Amino acid sequence: MSDAGVVRLLLFRVGSLVCAAEAERVREILPRLQPTRIPGAPPVVAGVVNVRGTLVTVVEGWRALRQPEPSADGGGGEGGSGTTVLLEVGGGKKVLGFTVDEVVDLVSVGGEALERRQALPGIDPTLVRAVGRLAGQLFVVLDTDALLTPILSS
Repeated sequence: MSDAGVVRLLLFRVGSLVCAAEAERVREILPRLQPTRIPGAPPVVAGVVNVRGTLVTVVEGWRALRQPEPSADGGGGEGGSGTTVLLEVGGGKKVLGFTVDEVVDLVSVGGEALERRQALPGIDPTLVRAVGRLAGQLFVVLDTDALLTPILSS
């Protein structure tokens, strides 16, 4: 990811954390969908939603990233407002919904503007591909496979 090429990223906010996912992995951005809970699923799984005839598993972004639970009036918590981002994982073999508080922007950044980081406060370093800065705002580029693939197997 630190090559000199241009990388397109979708920036979104989960709690106070500004994150990014590679735009090529984003299938769709939808208003927050009300999932149907799956009995026995781990708490990080909000449930499943029907997207034009396809059942999609939805992951609570704040739980997956171990962020504080959003307030009932302030955003993407269970039943709250927010956005569901459909992401391709496992090389595009599976699509998962990922709840975020808000989508911030779609940006193109030079690979040299992204730095590899080992440890960042507030986020598991194994989930981070890189850290970038845009207009003074620090953001974390998530390794969506590392974040979401283990959830599929649980």
